[in-house]
Amino acid sequence: MKDIKVASRYAKSLLGIAIENNCLEAVQQDMFLIATVCKENRELQNLLKSSIVRGDKKLAVLKTIFSSINNISVSFIKIIVDKKREAMLFDIATAFVEAYKLHKNIKTAYVTSAVLLTVDQKEQIKKLIATTYNSTIEFEEVIDPSIIGGIVLRIGDKQVDQSIKRKLQNLAMEFEKNPYQKEY
Repeated sequence: MKDIKVASRYAKSLLGIAIENNCLEAVQQDMFLIATVCKENRELQNLLKSSIVRGDKKLAVLKTIFSSINNISVSFIKIIVDKKREAMLFDIATAFVEAYKLHKNIKTAYVTSAVLLTVDQKEQIKKLIATTYNSTIEFEEVIDPSIIGGIVLRIGDKQVDQSIKRKLQNLAMEFEKNPYQKEY
């Protein structure tokens, strides 16, 4: 829990610096790249968590891997390494992406369906959510054939399950509650 708070504080600080220097979009892309690379590369995470490897070596590796990122992002990574918080780089980058979305009023909608949705269906769902939440919508689609049909929509901590699987489960529960008793 403590690490999440620390990561959030670093992310908010970086957000403020990026806004001041008018490079919010560039820093957001950098932090998204860092989060993606760290998530997909377990060896990098292990290197950053290692107490055997010195900080200057870790910084050199990070500068090599992320050679194309903004100067503010590079300076921020240097500060993170100097403060011996490099093991939290993934958490900080992830927290920054979330803080950026909050700042820009972007909501992520996770839509689970049995088959791939058409472009029209996606646009209708996006419009409905955008008007409901009065924000920009980011769309994440998951295909799960086990739901049989319909969709499951999750935004934040709210979920709407309109799948055939859920409707069949609800119907089965109704039959179990049937007060009718056969008397032979």
